[in-house]
Amino acid sequence: IIGLLIWRLPGGNPVGDNGNPTATSTGDGTDLTPEPTPSAVPEPSGPLAVRVFFGNTKTDPGTTQCERVYPATRLIPRTQAVARAALEELFKGPTAIEKAQGYTTAINPGVKIQKLAIVEGTALVDLSQELGDQVGGACLVTTIRAQITETLKQFPTVNAVTISIDGNSQDILQP
Repeated sequence: IIGLLIWRLPGGNPVGDNGNPTATSTGDGTDLTPEPTPSAVPEPSGPLAVRVFFGNTKTDPGTTQCERVYPATRLIPRTQAVARAALEELFKGPTAIEKAQGYTTAINPGVKIQKLAIVEGTALVDLSQELGDQVGGACLVTTIRAQITETLKQFPTVNAVTISIDGNSQDILQP
Protein backbone atom coordinates (compact mmCIF):
# COMPACT_ATOMS: atom_id res chain seq x y z
CA ILE A 1 0.00 0.00 0.00
CA ILE A 2 1.44 3.33 -1.05
CA GLY A 3 0.17 6.49 0.66
CA LEU A 4 -0.74 9.49 -1.40
CA LEU A 5 -0.43 12.97 0.10
CA ILE A 6 -2.76 15.52 -1.46
CA TRP A 7 -3.15 19.20 -0.75
CA ARG A 8 -4.73 22.10 -2.59
CA LEU A 9 -3.07 25.11 -4.13
CA PRO A 10 -4.55 28.51 -3.14
CA GLY A 11 -6.71 28.40 -6.29
CA GLY A 12 -8.21 25.11 -5.13
CA ASN A 13 -6.36 22.82 -7.58
CA PRO A 14 -5.33 19.51 -5.98
CA VAL A 15 -1.59 18.80 -5.89
CA GLY A 16 0.22 15.56 -4.99
CA ASP A 17 3.36 15.18 -2.91
CA ASN A 18 5.46 15.36 -6.08
CA GLY A 19 4.09 18.85 -6.84
CA ASN A 20 2.08 17.73 -9.87
CA PRO A 21 -1.68 18.09 -10.18
CA THR A 22 -3.54 14.93 -9.23
CA ALA A 23 -7.06 13.60 -8.93
CA THR A 24 -9.10 14.00 -5.78
CA SER A 25 -10.78 10.61 -5.98
CA THR A 26 -9.86 7.04 -6.76
CA GLY A 27 -11.40 5.03 -9.52
CA ASP A 28 -13.86 3.44 -7.06
CA GLY A 29 -15.37 6.82 -6.08
CA THR A 30 -13.47 7.23 -2.80
CA ASP A 31 -12.94 10.96 -2.11
CA LEU A 32 -9.30 11.74 -1.38
CA THR A 33 -9.87 15.41 -0.59
CA PRO A 34 -8.38 16.08 2.84
CA GLU A 35 -10.67 17.20 5.64
CA PRO A 36 -10.55 20.96 6.21
CA THR A 37 -8.67 22.03 9.31
CA PRO A 38 -9.92 24.85 11.50
CA SER A 39 -8.05 28.03 10.69
CA ALA A 40 -9.25 30.15 13.59
CA VAL A 41 -7.98 29.76 17.11
CA PRO A 42 -10.91 29.50 19.49
CA GLU A 43 -11.62 32.62 21.55
CA PRO A 44 -10.82 32.34 25.25
CA SER A 45 -13.89 32.04 27.40
CA GLY A 46 -14.75 33.06 30.91
CA PRO A 47 -14.32 36.39 32.66
CA LEU A 48 -11.59 38.89 31.89
CA ALA A 49 -9.55 40.61 34.63
CA VAL A 50 -9.13 44.38 34.37
CA ARG A 51 -7.65 46.87 36.80
CA VAL A 52 -9.40 49.97 38.05
CA PHE A 53 -7.45 52.61 39.95
CA PHE A 54 -8.47 54.27 43.20
CA GLY A 55 -6.92 56.19 46.04
CA ASN A 56 -6.14 54.10 49.10
CA THR A 57 -6.18 55.44 52.66
CA LYS A 58 -4.44 52.36 54.07
CA THR A 59 -1.58 52.33 51.56
CA ASP A 60 -1.27 56.13 51.49
CA PRO A 61 -2.76 57.33 54.82
CA GLY A 62 -1.84 61.00 54.41
CA THR A 63 -2.86 61.11 50.75
CA THR A 64 -0.16 63.70 50.15
CA GLN A 65 0.59 62.56 46.61
CA CYS A 66 -2.71 63.10 44.84
CA GLU A 67 -1.56 61.54 41.55
CA ARG A 68 -0.86 58.24 43.29
CA VAL A 69 -3.60 55.68 42.67
CA TYR A 70 -3.66 51.96 43.33
CA PRO A 71 -5.06 49.08 41.27
CA ALA A 72 -7.99 46.89 42.25
CA THR A 73 -8.76 43.93 40.03
CA ARG A 74 -12.26 43.36 38.70
CA LEU A 75 -13.57 40.42 36.69
CA ILE A 76 -15.79 41.42 33.78
CA PRO A 77 -17.49 39.49 30.98
CA ARG A 78 -15.29 39.20 27.88
CA THR A 79 -15.89 42.02 25.43
CA GLN A 80 -14.25 43.72 22.46
CA ALA A 81 -14.82 47.07 24.23
CA VAL A 82 -12.55 46.26 27.17
CA ALA A 83 -11.40 49.87 27.79
CA ARG A 84 -15.02 51.02 28.00
CA ALA A 85 -15.87 48.15 30.34
CA ALA A 86 -12.91 49.01 32.59
CA LEU A 87 -14.03 52.66 32.82
CA GLU A 88 -17.57 51.58 33.62
CA GLU A 89 -16.18 49.48 36.47
CA LEU A 90 -14.15 52.47 37.69
CA PHE A 91 -17.23 54.68 37.68
CA LYS A 92 -19.07 52.19 39.92
CA GLY A 93 -16.60 53.11 42.67
CA PRO A 94 -15.03 50.74 45.18
CA THR A 95 -16.97 47.65 46.22
CA ALA A 96 -17.70 47.05 49.91
CA ILE A 97 -14.68 44.74 50.12
CA GLU A 98 -12.44 47.31 48.38
CA LYS A 99 -13.68 50.04 50.76
CA ALA A 100 -12.73 47.80 53.71
CA GLN A 101 -9.26 47.53 52.13
CA GLY A 102 -8.97 51.35 52.09
CA TYR A 103 -9.86 52.08 48.46
CA THR A 104 -11.57 55.43 47.81
CA THR A 105 -12.69 57.32 44.72
CA ALA A 106 -12.65 61.00 43.86
CA ILE A 107 -15.04 60.49 40.94
CA ASN A 108 -18.63 61.66 41.38
CA PRO A 109 -21.39 59.07 41.11
CA GLY A 110 -23.42 58.94 37.91
CA VAL A 111 -20.60 59.66 35.43
CA LYS A 112 -21.34 58.17 31.99
CA ILE A 113 -19.12 57.54 28.99
CA GLN A 114 -20.43 59.53 26.03
CA LYS A 115 -17.64 58.58 23.65
CA LEU A 116 -14.42 56.60 23.82
CA ALA A 117 -11.97 56.24 20.95
CA ILE A 118 -8.32 55.26 20.81
CA VAL A 119 -6.53 57.17 18.07
CA GLU A 120 -2.81 56.71 17.43
CA GLY A 121 -2.16 55.66 21.02
CA THR A 122 -4.30 58.35 22.66
CA ALA A 123 -7.55 57.47 24.41
CA LEU A 124 -10.06 60.24 23.77
CA VAL A 125 -12.75 59.92 26.42
CA ASP A 126 -15.77 62.21 26.55
CA LEU A 127 -17.70 61.99 29.81
CA SER A 128 -20.98 63.35 31.13
CA GLN A 129 -21.19 66.59 33.11
CA GLU A 130 -21.42 64.70 36.43
CA LEU A 131 -17.64 64.31 36.31
CA GLY A 132 -17.13 68.04 36.84
CA ASP A 133 -20.04 68.74 39.22
CA GLN A 134 -18.91 70.40 42.47
CA VAL A 135 -15.28 69.45 41.80
CA GLY A 136 -12.65 71.80 43.13
CA GLY A 137 -9.19 71.68 44.59
CA ALA A 138 -5.94 70.70 42.96
CA CYS A 139 -5.60 67.42 44.81
CA LEU A 140 -9.12 66.20 43.99
CA VAL A 141 -8.79 67.10 40.31
CA THR A 142 -5.37 65.41 40.11
CA THR A 143 -6.76 62.24 41.66
CA ILE A 144 -9.72 62.14 39.25
CA ARG A 145 -7.39 62.49 36.27
CA ALA A 146 -5.04 59.83 37.64
CA GLN A 147 -7.87 57.35 38.23
CA ILE A 148 -9.14 57.65 34.66
CA THR A 149 -5.71 57.85 33.03
CA GLU A 150 -4.20 54.85 34.82
CA THR A 151 -7.31 52.73 34.24
CA LEU A 152 -6.99 53.36 30.49
CA LYS A 153 -3.19 53.14 30.28
CA GLN A 154 -3.21 49.52 31.44
CA PHE A 155 -4.03 48.64 27.84
CA PRO A 156 -1.08 48.36 25.43
CA THR A 157 -2.82 50.46 22.76
CA VAL A 158 -3.08 53.47 25.12
CA ASN A 159 -0.08 55.74 25.76
CA ALA A 160 -1.91 58.96 26.62
CA VAL A 161 -5.39 60.05 27.67
CA THR A 162 -7.42 63.16 26.78
CA ILE A 163 -10.48 63.74 28.96
CA SER A 164 -13.40 65.91 27.92
CA ILE A 165 -16.79 66.71 29.45
CA ASP A 166 -19.65 67.15 27.00
CA GLY A 167 -17.11 67.58 24.20
CA ASN A 168 -15.05 70.25 26.01
CA SER A 169 -11.46 69.36 26.92
CA GLN A 170 -10.50 72.95 27.80
CA ASP A 171 -11.07 74.38 31.29
CA ILE A 172 -12.37 71.14 32.76
CA LEU A 173 -11.30 69.60 36.03
CA GLN A 174 -9.65 72.83 37.11
CA PRO A 175 -8.75 73.35 40.79
